[in-house]
Amino acid sequence: MRAQMAQSTLDRSIGAFSATLLVIGSVIGSGIFLTTGAMAQVMPSTVLLLLAWAVGCLFALTGALTYAELGTMFPRSGGVYVFLNEAFGPLVGFLYGWASLLVVVSGGIAAVAIGFADSLSYFSPALSPAHVVAVVPLFGGMTIAAHQLVAAASILLLGAINYCGVRSGSGTNALLTVAKLTGLVLLIGFAVFSPRSAAPAWTPVVPPEVASPFAAFGVAVIAVLWAAEGYYFLTYAAGEVRDPARTLPRALTVGISAIALIYLAANLAYLYALPMDQLRGTTRVAERAATALVGPAGATIVTVTVVVSTLGANAAVLLAGSRLLFAMAEGGFFFAGAAAVHPRFRSPHVAVTLITVWAALLALSGTYEQLFTYVVFTSVLFNLLGGLALFRLRLSRPAAPRPYRVWGYPAVPAAFVASALVLAVNSLRQRPRESLAGLILLVVGLPVYARWRLSARSQRR
Repeated sequence: MRAQMAQSTLDRSIGAFSATLLVIGSVIGSGIFLTTGAMAQVMPSTVLLLLAWAVGCLFALTGALTYAELGTMFPRSGGVYVFLNEAFGPLVGFLYGWASLLVVVSGGIAAVAIGFADSLSYFSPALSPAHVVAVVPLFGGMTIAAHQLVAAASILLLGAINYCGVRSGSGTNALLTVAKLTGLVLLIGFAVFSPRSAAPAWTPVVPPEVASPFAAFGVAVIAVLWAAEGYYFLTYAAGEVRDPARTLPRALTVGISAIALIYLAANLAYLYALPMDQLRGTTRVAERAATALVGPAGATIVTVTVVVSTLGANAAVLLAGSRLLFAMAEGGFFFAGAAAVHPRFRSPHVAVTLITVWAALLALSGTYEQLFTYVVFTSVLFNLLGGLALFRLRLSRPAAPRPYRVWGYPAVPAAFVASALVLAVNSLRQRPRESLAGLILLVVGLPVYARWRLSARSQRR
């Protein structure tokens, strides 16, 4: 009853259009501007590169459809945390929230904020990572660079906007998402209309220098899956979505489909702008492609787009991540104050404040990248469990109301589970130390869970 009462105080202010933009804004950050060069390094094939993007986006779509059914079953704040809690019990749900809030969501916000600040340094060298502005005596004399301060300030600004309510947060995300899409459309337009563009080499499909094409293709698809990560953040804010039975499936499906088209079109622009030998290993692919197509002005346009894109991604993730913290507090597995709703703004203001401050501190610490790497395996593992949750709930609660049933069941959710399993196995093989560290993080969460469990029982008494 306590959870239901708290949830009812949140305004259902996110309509279909804003929800779709929230999906797009959560996913499109910096990955589309950076990833293709590294993919081309291991798989220098025009056809296979585009196929990898198509396959990776298709896997993301299977995940979106899977979570759409679960989201309409449980249209309240918390998303995957709620799904795992309902399917496998409070321990699994808590460990997901524990890992997400400690590092994955907050560390991701910090990492994207650093990307935002690094892009700003293109216009002001004083904001470059080399410009140290402070040395903290603690932690062995930790240095703080100018771009870290800018990153932390951007997080605090977005936190303040989200503090003022879901309309303010979703409106900001909508504005920034439209701006970043405009920049991407301009980049695609450069490739279409620039006289400097040239058709890429479509053959050979499998270059002779690629010794293991299947392994190379798998590495490329994994990169795409990471670039498409975050589509499920909309389910975190399901408690504020209007008509969730209709809005959630449509927003997830339309959002991921739009992202797939944008990603494929952007990569075609890169391939028409740069020969494969120039594309291979290039870090700032979009910037280099735009420069090749229209000169230095193109690089400026792309840099502005990256600035807007990273800021927009964090606007969406902050909105969603705070709702995860809110849901955990409602369930009695976090400080009760985090479930409070602001009397004027109708926002979970305490949850917004906590995740904002923690993410800003991670941006200042300089350790967030290492922490985020440690939980890569854990994050993928929970995606695997999220897909399995649908199958478990179909068996354990066959008569439960399901306003939306995933299209293509059981093949579609099975494909999502299979892709998550491939990612988990690959992470375990490629990064065994980091994967083990992620598991240790979960083990550390066990006594924390026990503490909150005892506290919740004592309150009920």
